[in-house]
Amino acid sequence: MRTPDRIRHPLLWVPSGYFTMALGYVMLTSVTAIMFKNIGMDNARAAAYSSMLIFAYTAKPLFAPIVEMYRTKKFFVLCMQVLIAVGFAGAGLAMSMPNWMVLMLALFVLMSFIGATQDIASDGVYVTSLDTRTQALYCGVQSLSWNLGPIVASGFLVYLSGRLHTEVFHHDPKVFGPDWMDAWRVIFFIVAAIVIVMAAWHARVMPDGARAENTPTNLRGAGHILWDSFVTFFQKRDVWKMIAFAFLFRVSIGMLEKIGPFFMVDSAAKGGLGLSNEQLGIIYGTWGLIAVLVGSLLGGMFVAKRGLKRTLFILCCAVNIPNLTFLALAVALPSDPWTIAAGVIIEKFFFGFGSVGYMIYLMQQLAPGKYTTTHYAFGTGLMGLCMLVTGMISGVLQEYLGYVSYFVAVMIATIPSFLATWFAPFHHDDGMGADSGVKAAAAANDPNVNHHAA
Repeated sequence: MRTPDRIRHPLLWVPSGYFTMALGYVMLTSVTAIMFKNIGMDNARAAAYSSMLIFAYTAKPLFAPIVEMYRTKKFFVLCMQVLIAVGFAGAGLAMSMPNWMVLMLALFVLMSFIGATQDIASDGVYVTSLDTRTQALYCGVQSLSWNLGPIVASGFLVYLSGRLHTEVFHHDPKVFGPDWMDAWRVIFFIVAAIVIVMAAWHARVMPDGARAENTPTNLRGAGHILWDSFVTFFQKRDVWKMIAFAFLFRVSIGMLEKIGPFFMVDSAAKGGLGLSNEQLGIIYGTWGLIAVLVGSLLGGMFVAKRGLKRTLFILCCAVNIPNLTFLALAVALPSDPWTIAAGVIIEKFFFGFGSVGYMIYLMQQLAPGKYTTTHYAFGTGLMGLCMLVTGMISGVLQEYLGYVSYFVAVMIATIPSFLATWFAPFHHDDGMGADSGVKAAAAANDPNVNHHAA
């Protein structure tokens, strides 16, 4: 029996759909790093293992045409959400088994591809079920809902892991080791329960999604479209300068993504700030992410008013210069949570403010052409590749240098970002045209802006 249209109102499935996407993504690519650290893994392995899970999300454009070919987009959303729930429950159960680390890592890698497929299908439902006007109307709802995912995962669930560890299982919060598995097993079961409830809800209220006009009907057609999109991408004028910008703009952010939380929870003896998981969840995972959201909204307004070409280098400064707060915290090692929170909020606010320019540049300069959507995905894929590479090397480099010297290296790593921004070409409307406000608002609301904020 067909579900009545009134039940399929976008407010019933857009918020829950994008929240579920974000919850799985952040749990896999960010929260796992904290979990690895808690159970006693060194920074090098913890950063590398969690960073490799970004690969599937980076490679989404390569298998997106295949997802489009079969069944409905809703079918893929529901299947992937059920599998994600099973995966998190399986990860929790794996912690009780011999060779649990191998089993858990294998599950996480598989789940990263499942999560990426869910993203493709969920975006497909949104784009094909809503007309252009309605898409714009719910753009802010989409973004807000996505950003609730990191707040719940990096904020509430990390906080809860600390409370469970100390108050329920009565373990020492200052000692990292296998005892932390008790708390994280419960967290994974909670995530599994949330996702399976979301899948049941979406089975009732989510529309099927329509087929796009250029949907391939077979693998050969999918391969032809993908190949043609690659060819036309590299035919763009000054494409290598744009690729350099897309890859290098977030180098310093990639170096901080995993190491920032490690620095927060490591003891003073190791050069860290000695925060508990509860404090990390509140300061880094909640207040920091709220600062990113506020910064993104103000950054979008700033670009809409002044135009991208005039502001892009200023936005690059906003992303990179406030990284000095981590160096200052590493030198001073304050014990006052409010001082630490102030440093995190400053860095995250300016990160959000400046990152809007990055997404608008991809929309306005890199994406336009025959395959606008696919080329935009290539740009965000380059961003993901940057985060993967920098995340993989960040732990090794930090352990070799120590925190103070590492944060000096982060500041040195901002130089390529400044150079790539200075030489970034502008061959299309620089943002001062009639649609500049729409593009700036869309970038401020783009979940990709904040994918790597936590």
